[in-house]
Amino acid sequence: MTSEQAEQWPRMIALVDMDCFFAQIEQLDNPQWKNKPVAVTNGQLGSTIITSSYQARAFGIHTGMRLKQARQLCPALIQAPSRPQRYAQVSRQIMSSLLAITPDIEVYSVDEAFLDLSRCQQLYFGASDIGQRIKRRVFSVSGLRCSVGISGDRTTAKFAAKKDKPDGMRVIHPALAEQTLAPELVTALSGINKGIASFLARYGIICCGDMKRVPMSVLAKRFGHLGRRIWLMAQGKDPEPLSYNVKPPKTIGHGKVMPPQTRDKNVVLIYFQHMSEKVAARMRCFHYQAECFFIAAKTDQGWLKTKTHAGFYTDDGRVIYQLCQQFLQLYWSGQGVWQVQVTALAPQQGKQLDLFTEDNQQRQQVNTAMDNVNHRYGEFTLAPARLLDKSAMPNVIAPAWKPGPGSPRDYFL
Repeated sequence: MTSEQAEQWPRMIALVDMDCFFAQIEQLDNPQWKNKPVAVTNGQLGSTIITSSYQARAFGIHTGMRLKQARQLCPALIQAPSRPQRYAQVSRQIMSSLLAITPDIEVYSVDEAFLDLSRCQQLYFGASDIGQRIKRRVFSVSGLRCSVGISGDRTTAKFAAKKDKPDGMRVIHPALAEQTLAPELVTALSGINKGIASFLARYGIICCGDMKRVPMSVLAKRFGHLGRRIWLMAQGKDPEPLSYNVKPPKTIGHGKVMPPQTRDKNVVLIYFQHMSEKVAARMRCFHYQAECFFIAAKTDQGWLKTKTHAGFYTDDGRVIYQLCQQFLQLYWSGQGVWQVQVTALAPQQGKQLDLFTEDNQQRQQVNTAMDNVNHRYGEFTLAPARLLDKSAMPNVIAPAWKPGPGSPRDYFL
């Protein structure tokens, strides 16, 4: 038994990070695309790249790049329309399989998970053994490669996972975390964006090793608890625990990018109705209702936006769509629209719906029947007539989607 195998860390955290998750699934399901440059877009008509394979990235292609520009860099680029249901399905398989490693898991996103291995270290032969077991398990259930980082805190583990991608593994012993991070830019740590980095730079904090030159109180005064955490993160001592429970949502919203400069009112209404029905269906799925809604449209002059009240708690897409119609009538003067957004604010569970009229009772029955059919046969199998021909408006998987109870469609945009 090696010294690593014999040693028990005070805390051991792993970060599992799937490599080019969506693109890797497309290459798996289309063997002829293996080792070829693949770019995933939002539907066949999508013009912006959601993600790309490592073979495509070698040409300088990256997320957010226009497909037209990407084809100039790589004429052989393969476009793969996104398939969010498939990605959600694979994510569920992977996240469920990791429970065989440890029950202490935080699903961080559709393609990332933190594992707290502190309580089960004695079952394995050290950090490297656990990392290899994780990689083998992920591959056995999905056929996909992942990168794994292991250290004594979540920030250093996430940093480690990024160092040897793709298909890599990096172990940073907690005792070596501070000196390992010291020469790294503070922006290499998850959660430190340009705004925070700009503030730190005023105090001469460019690299993680500079952090101890400034008292923790300086960051705490500016950022509160986050400031204290950042001060410790830079030293490989992130105190943040894993979160095992998904917190109730503060908002439930959906947005769509439209063809640029859309001035056809009927088209704008189709997009607003699509978003209204999706927000409503998602609220009903988890038994939420809302009374206040944020409605917005992006134009050349900026965002037109408002918060509007239904006057009662609702989960009915027709009611939300009526609010969108009123919004257009009040705020839109025909200028080109680029994007729409509909968001339920402060959704609540268990609110008494307005069911005192026969019409509202019938609407609830219609919505229940529609949800049952759509969950069984596919989203918008039953839908308002205006939405039945929305084939050019494909779903994407929401950034906040996390595998859990319910349908794989629950968090699609």
